[in-house]
Amino acid sequence: MQHRIPIEDLGPHGSAMADAVTACVHCGFCLPACPTYQELGQEMDSPRGRIYLMKGVLEGSIEPENAQPHIDRCLGCMACETACPSGVEYHKLLLPYRASISAATPRTTMERLQRWLVLRTLPYPQRFRLAARAARLGRLLRPITPAALRPMLDLVPESLPAADPLPEVTHAVGPRRARVALLAGCVQQAMDPRINRATIDVLTRNGVEVIVPREQGCCGALAWHVGAARDARRSARDILKTSPADVDAIVVNAAGCSSGMKEYPLMFAGEGEEQTARALAERVVDVSVFLDRLGIEAPPPVDAPLRVAYHDACHLCHAQQIRAEPRRLLRSIDGVELVELNDGERCCGSAGTYNIDQPDVAAELGRKKAEAVRLTKCDLVATGNIGCMVQMRTHLAVGGHNHMPPVLHSMEVLSLAYAGKLRG
Repeated sequence: MQHRIPIEDLGPHGSAMADAVTACVHCGFCLPACPTYQELGQEMDSPRGRIYLMKGVLEGSIEPENAQPHIDRCLGCMACETACPSGVEYHKLLLPYRASISAATPRTTMERLQRWLVLRTLPYPQRFRLAARAARLGRLLRPITPAALRPMLDLVPESLPAADPLPEVTHAVGPRRARVALLAGCVQQAMDPRINRATIDVLTRNGVEVIVPREQGCCGALAWHVGAARDARRSARDILKTSPADVDAIVVNAAGCSSGMKEYPLMFAGEGEEQTARALAERVVDVSVFLDRLGIEAPPPVDAPLRVAYHDACHLCHAQQIRAEPRRLLRSIDGVELVELNDGERCCGSAGTYNIDQPDVAAELGRKKAEAVRLTKCDLVATGNIGCMVQMRTHLAVGGHNHMPPVLHSMEVLSLAYAGKLRG
């Protein structure tokens, strides 16, 4: 049995981790909110079960490798925080635990290889493009590819859009009302560069000058959420260096990224950049919130009534409590009927790299989300996160269903509406 881990050995995160453990009264309100508990039905795959496991590891009564499978199966969707009546800040326990204990827990060679491939390709658009080309060859060899690597082959699209470098400065249309820096992102810029183009279009149409720092890279959220703290801080330091100070906000159009950047104070706790990280995190705002506060020009009405299903990305609705703002923007389009999904705040299974790390659970969550979309009989789906978009597109295409509505970013919906091209 391992020795108890003193709080002081956990560094600056120790007190927050202890507070999260103590605050949990094991009431069970988190159980119906937790996607993995609903799928697997095991107490140890619920938030309170994981808190019990992490507490046991810290106290020395449970070996880290025995707890690890259940910790790994956590989506990090933070639905438990929304449901918790005691205000447990679960992310302040889970994320430092993954960055410390999980990072030191033994893993198989194949697990280490998978994690290495993910963290060395996804955050780098050029490498990701090369990996996508290699994946096309890999599909031909799928029967002999190790099982742990097959989900990566399945998720890489057959082709990627051409690279579309963004201008460093795009001026506002008409009088300038604000000046912002836009996080272009890494995976998103490679997989769907239209999202950033649409975002810039909507911002500039509403009097916002948009700066895209030339040396900007990955924000570090992908690495941070799986416990690769060193990789996460390396990426985040580049954001700290390249983000301009003379802007009204740092605007982000990917829920996972804006949530991760708002966690910079947690990521850099005890580090030399902690104050800089805190100051930057306070300026980070999701694009829907920024535009809602600014107030937008109403787009022209659509030619025919359009049913739009809105999907709540977990890192908007749970991690950042952002729900009303994107809906108000979409409802500003005359002729759009916004429809809600059954169990709409349930995770779709994307969750950063979760659909690579835990493909079976992710696939079942993706299947259920696709079915919820079909039940609405919507003309299109809108959401605010590239990972959710990829997951829903993948599962809507499975099974030969006739109803396959397009999945668009909310900014794409608005951009198309402004251009008079919004159709199902």
